[in-house]
Amino acid sequence: MLVEVCANSLESALNAQKARADRIELCSELGVGGVTPSHGLLELVKQNLQIPIHVLIRPRSAHFTYSDAEFEVMKADIVQCKKAGVQGIVSGVLLKDGTLDVERTQELVNLAKPLHFTFHRAFEWIPDPLVALAKLEAMGVDTVLTSGGETSAEKGINHLEAWQQQTSMTIMAGGGVAPQNAPMFKAIGLSAIHCSGTSFGNPVDLEGKISMNSSKHLVEDEVAVTNEAVVRRIVQAVK
Repeated sequence: MLVEVCANSLESALNAQKARADRIELCSELGVGGVTPSHGLLELVKQNLQIPIHVLIRPRSAHFTYSDAEFEVMKADIVQCKKAGVQGIVSGVLLKDGTLDVERTQELVNLAKPLHFTFHRAFEWIPDPLVALAKLEAMGVDTVLTSGGETSAEKGINHLEAWQQQTSMTIMAGGGVAPQNAPMFKAIGLSAIHCSGTSFGNPVDLEGKISMNSSKHLVEDEVAVTNEAVVRRIVQAVK
């Protein structure tokens, strides 16, 4: 059973290796589902890990339908990951209606070759997963990371079992995987699980401090972008 750990820092990556995980998915900001890690983090993880490193290519939080500029960033990040010598890419693109963006996902798969390619949990939003599985397999995708279309892999376990029987790709269970339920996924015939194994530390006293989190940016159906007209008015107000 392959165990992949979603590692959000150098410390997390090292802990995953010490715990004898098989590989990591390197990302940042788990609180929004993960985004592409920084170049510095990738470089240090590559220097310090012996187990395989797969890298999340997701330029921002929110939905999985990207502008032309965002898509160019994603492709540039894949090129940099290949130069860095990582073993895999984790990514995917959807259309506005939630269906698989075949053209753009295929472009990412082709660009990532010969690296392992995992289609990430954008899969949960696809309305017809069996159709999408067939298309992803035809594209040359190696692994699909999914909770079975439910809020956790344990809740989606029946879907996970059925989907694995429909494809030669690896269906990797992810979402709430923990020591107590991990054996369930092996029992249904899956060969890979994905977990973060998160615990919290480095506490500081923030009593009386203003929050640095911005709730207006934590939306999934829209994307925050700098507005040219607003900035122009601010510049004109002070120049």
